[in-house]
Amino acid sequence: MKAIITVVGQDQVGIVARVATELARLKINIVDMSQTLMADNFTMMLSGVWDDQQLSFADAQAALEELGAASGLTIRIQRQAVFDAIQKL
Repeated sequence: MKAIITVVGQDQVGIVARVATELARLKINIVDMSQTLMADNFTMMLSGVWDDQQLSFADAQAALEELGAASGLTIRIQRQAVFDAIQKL
């Protein structure tokens, strides 16, 4: 499975570490990542891949949404194929 993950929220220490740790726990490999600060707002977009026989998209989504809620961040995940289709519109 390939997916695009976005993270948005108030800048704080450890955002990248928390997200990367959760992705590692889920066995989602980060293959590309971009991050920036816009004023005091943190934004990150990354591409991840994993074996969907080991982890369903729904389980990955639930885990990342839980991390976002606990961290005061908005974390969204979208299948790469859907993301690509939307970008072509």
